[in-house]
Amino acid sequence: MMATLPIALVQTRTPAGPDAAFAHVEPLVREAAAGGAKLILTPEATNFLIQGRAARDAVLETQDRDAVVGKLRDLARELGVWLLIGSAIVRSGHDGDDRAANRSLLIDDKGGVAATYDKLHVYDVDLPTGERWRESASVRPGDAAVVADTPWGRLGLTICYDIRFPQLHRALARAGAVMIAVPAAFTVPTGEAHWETLLRARAIETGCYILAPAQGGAHEDGRRTWGRSTVVGPWGEVIAKLDHDEPGVLFANLDFEAVKRARNAVPQLTHDRAFGPPS
Repeated sequence: MMATLPIALVQTRTPAGPDAAFAHVEPLVREAAAGGAKLILTPEATNFLIQGRAARDAVLETQDRDAVVGKLRDLARELGVWLLIGSAIVRSGHDGDDRAANRSLLIDDKGGVAATYDKLHVYDVDLPTGERWRESASVRPGDAAVVADTPWGRLGLTICYDIRFPQLHRALARAGAVMIAVPAAFTVPTGEAHWETLLRARAIETGCYILAPAQGGAHEDGRRTWGRSTVVGPWGEVIAKLDHDEPGVLFANLDFEAVKRARNAVPQLTHDRAFGPPS
């Protein structure tokens, strides 16, 4: 594991169509690489953001045929960077289930797919504002946690609503993750209330860097997302943050000695105890 890593989080307002989505994200990724980032992360739903099953199905492709995924793989190779496509909405490939996968793809600096992860926890909620979301109707949840090797250390993969499940993040840390990605398209009410608190809590509980690139603003399909892409250090401190919902690039430098210091100070990952059910 190398000691330090320059990273960048790309904050987007992804359009509804794949062509427009790539035209939107490409200059931001180039800006991140030009700024010296070796690992660049984009948000959830980088390839398109569409409400409505029929409209989504009209552009849905398999991972290998998705135009945005293919172009971002080429871009990673051209720029010589590692790129986490926070998620792409793609065909799941499961016979008899026509729901999509909400899939993170880690791309290496040669353009290869180093790891994939399908979102485990789908967003089925009824918010106090009246917003109602049923992601399970159109997205097939994954069934496995993923930790990927990088030249700088192990990276745990999660997506958006996963942030509310601390047991997943602890499992990633116990499997060797020193950083955990949380690409997201958080709603405004939950983002305002919970986004930073949840990110800091997961960092404190795991002693990991939490890397959270986000969608932000008013989208073509009518939704609004919170933005505020954030990097949290392993002691729970916010080390970089965009204080807005506009597209942009957030730079940070990760010092992995800080992971060692946090875990040596509070070795909580070694202190779990088995217990019976509450009485």
